[in-house]
Amino acid sequence: MDVRKWDLRFLKIAEEIASWSKDPSTKVGACIYDSSNRPVSQGFNGLPQKMTDDDRILDREWKYVKILHAEENAILFANRDLDGCTIYTYPFMPCAHCASLIAQKRVARVVSFKHNVERWMANMQEARNTFIECGIELVEYPHEELEKRV
Repeated sequence: MDVRKWDLRFLKIAEEIASWSKDPSTKVGACIYDSSNRPVSQGFNGLPQKMTDDDRILDREWKYVKILHAEENAILFANRDLDGCTIYTYPFMPCAHCASLIAQKRVARVVSFKHNVERWMANMQEARNTFIECGIELVEYPHEELEKRV
């Protein structure tokens, strides 16, 4: 089985899911698959259900208090054991908080893209540390990989 081929396919799906986000500045998508490549769940960053997607989301301070991350939504919507599953995230790897949620649910692999956004570097390093300590495999592809045919 060509793991890279499957990884890039599922990252394209995470990219599509990210496009559904109403967040005007950062659209993030996540999808979870089991060890047989069967879909388990998906999520994008957004407000809680029943909250109106209105101009409040333009207020960053308000948004950061209310918004659920794509990984959180995918985990919540899965509503099942995620032991051994893989989570795919676009456009970058999970933050430190989501890394803790992923570890708690015993997800086996995290697949995403390398990034160089300075303001998130320390947080992403904490996420990497969590994955290492908890024995979770992290695969980070260069963004150029997504442009190649899969």
